[in-house]
Amino acid sequence: MGEPMISADKTKSHTDYPHIVKIEGVCGGEAIIEDTRIAVWHIVGYYYEAGMSVEEILAEWAYLTSSQVFSALAYYHDNKDEIDRVRYENSYDYWLEHYANAVA
Repeated sequence: MGEPMISADKTKSHTDYPHIVKIEGVCGGEAIIEDTRIAVWHIVGYYYEAGMSVEEILAEWAYLTSSQVFSALAYYHDNKDEIDRVRYENSYDYWLEHYANAVA
């Protein structure tokens, strides 16, 4: 990872992947596409779970570039355990296991 940068009182850490950063306090500090609030795990979900093609993702979020989407997918493949953990922690199954009984 690159050197952290201070931006609006938040630490911004560049990763080894173009367009992918981690910013303290944004999406839980997880990997996101730079200058957006779109987490890598979101792109992975759209691509692998929802079955959206890169072109469909770009059509839905016109402000993204193909380089950003492909970089997010590359980050996932090299950091699968990290992104799969975050995806699970943001899933309905995780909510059921950890919080459903608290609301009942």
